[in-house]
Amino acid sequence: MIRVGIVDDHQIVRSGLRQFLSDHVDIRVEGEASNGREAIDLIRTHDIDVLVMDLSMPGQSGLDAMGMLRAKAPDMGILILSGYPEEQYALNLIRQGASGYLNKDCDPKQILEAIRVIALGKRFLTPAVADLLAQQLHRPSDAPLHEQLSDREMQVFLKLARGATVSDIGQALSLSVKTVSTYRTRLMEKLNLASNSDLTYYALKQNLID
Repeated sequence: MIRVGIVDDHQIVRSGLRQFLSDHVDIRVEGEASNGREAIDLIRTHDIDVLVMDLSMPGQSGLDAMGMLRAKAPDMGILILSGYPEEQYALNLIRQGASGYLNKDCDPKQILEAIRVIALGKRFLTPAVADLLAQQLHRPSDAPLHEQLSDREMQVFLKLARGATVSDIGQALSLSVKTVSTYRTRLMEKLNLASNSDLTYYALKQNLID
C-alpha cells in the first residue's frame, strides 16, 4: 500500500485528487494540507510514502517548505504537481530534492505512474524533463553557464545584475511584469542562482558588467 499526502491550497483540487487516487487499491490517501507549513505538520503526524505537492500556495509555498520536508522525512518521495511549465522549475526542484515534477495539465495516468515509480525510491522524469537534463549533460563542462541563455534572457539577466527592477525591465523591453518574471525564473534556473545579488556577483565575476 502506497501512503500518499496531498498538499494544495485549492480544496477542489485536493478532493479531486483524493477521489481519483482512492479508486486504486494500491494507494491510500493519509491526509491533506493547504500550504507548506501544514505539509510539515502532516508528515510529522502521518507516515507518508509520497507527498503530492503544489508549488504556489499562500503562507509557506511548496518551494519554501522543500528543505524542511527533506530534513524531516529524507526517505519520503515528493512529487511536485504544479501549474507552472516544467522548463521553469523542474530541474531546480529536482536538485533541491523533489522526486518528480508534473504539470497540472498532465494525463491523470501520469500522476499514478509517477506515484508508483517514486514509491519505489526512484525519480520520475517526464520526457521533457529528461531532455532538459540531457541538454545540461551535453553542455561542454568548461563553457560558462550564461552561454546557454537566450538573447532575451541575457538582456533581462544583465539588467537585473545592474540593479533594475522587474517593472523597470518590463518598461524598457516593452514586456509585461509577468513575462519578465518568467524570464528571470528561467535564467536563474540555467545559472543555478537564487537571488539578484547572486546574479550581480556572477555578472561581475564573468566580466559581463563593470
